[in-house]
Amino acid sequence: MTPPRRSPWRFGVPVVCLSAGLLLAATHGVSDGADIRRSDAPRLVDLVRDSQRSVDRLTDERDRLVGEVDSFHGRSADAALAAMKLRSAELSEVAGLDPVHGSGLVVTLTDAQRDANGRFPRDASPDDLVVHQQDITAVLNALWSAGAEGIQIQDQRLIAGSSPRCVGNTLLLGGRTYSPPYTISAVGDPAAMQAALAAAPLVTLYRQYVVRFGLGYREEVRDNLQLVGHVEPVRMAHAVPLGPIPY
Repeated sequence: MTPPRRSPWRFGVPVVCLSAGLLLAATHGVSDGADIRRSDAPRLVDLVRDSQRSVDRLTDERDRLVGEVDSFHGRSADAALAAMKLRSAELSEVAGLDPVHGSGLVVTLTDAQRDANGRFPRDASPDDLVVHQQDITAVLNALWSAGAEGIQIQDQRLIAGSSPRCVGNTLLLGGRTYSPPYTISAVGDPAAMQAALAAAPLVTLYRQYVVRFGLGYREEVRDNLQLVGHVEPVRMAHAVPLGPIPY
C-alpha cells in the first residue's frame, strides 16, 4: 500500500500564521497601539464646506455694509455717489488741490552774493553763504502758524505730503529741482504772517546771517496773490482715520 501524500500546506500554514503574527507585532510596536491609518488632516469635503461658510459670512457682511451706506444716503446708490463727490470737492480745497487767491505775503530767500570786488566776507564758510533747508522750514512753519490758507514754493502748491529738501544749494520738491532764489508765497493775513516771521527764532537767526554774510531776504505784501492747485496724483501710503466724516 502506498502511504498517503502529505499536503504542502501542512508546513505552509504555520509559516503564514507566524509571518502574520510577526507583522501584527511590528505594527503594534510602530503605532504604539494607535490606528496608523488615522489622519488628523481634514478631508477635502470639510475644507470645501469651511470655505463656503467663510464666503457666505463675508457675503452677508458685505450686504450689511452696503445696506448701511445706502440707507445713510437715502437708500440710493446714486445719492451715495453724489454725496461722496460733494464731500470730495469740499476736501479738495482744504487739501490744497484747488487754486486759491487772496491777499497774502511773498517771502524770497537768496544765497549770498559777492561784493563789488567779487569776494565774499572773509570770515564766512561755505555753509554761511547758502540757504538751508532749516531756513525754508522756519519760514513755512511761521506762515502756517499765522493761519495761512495755502502756501506755494516756486511753482508748486504745498500739501500735507509735500517735503521740501535741500541738497547743497538746490531745492528738491515734488521730483523737481530748483535753484535760488526761493520764492515762498502764502495766502492769508499779511500782518499776522509778518508778525509770526518776526517772532520765529530761526527766521531771526537767518536775518542775522543776512546782515553778516549777505544772504537775501525779502517780504512783499500782495493784495491778490494767486496760488496754483496741486496737480500731481496724491498717493497715501499710510493713513489713520481721525473719526467719522460728517456728510
